[in-house]
Amino acid sequence: MSPLPPPPVPQRLREMLKDYPGHVQALQDGLNDVVAKPLKGTPMFEQAVWALEDILESFMSEARKELDAAEASGDAAAIEQAKAKDLLMGQVNFKGRWIGDEALLEYFEADRKVFK
Repeated sequence: MSPLPPPPVPQRLREMLKDYPGHVQALQDGLNDVVAKPLKGTPMFEQAVWALEDILESFMSEARKELDAAEASGDAAAIEQAKAKDLLMGQVNFKGRWIGDEALLEYFEADRKVFK
């Protein structure tokens, strides 16, 4: 177990996903896994970014499946809700929206010695 607190989910992602607490928790779990089971020879920050990207891609895939199901149902309200979720998941998938949050980088940089 790391002597550090868990790595922070980038603030921008937390804000964008505020209506999806399970998604924020999945991101946190992914970051926690990076710290608990790091890959040798790859900088931890890179591993954290890869983990976030993978999880965010799964959110987008899930949203697209929900949209397909809503469209197949013909339920106008469900379609609109699924479209909104699909749009949001596409936005959070754009790394430029969240990679600039320095808290995650600072987390790994400030305590680099712990991760060696």
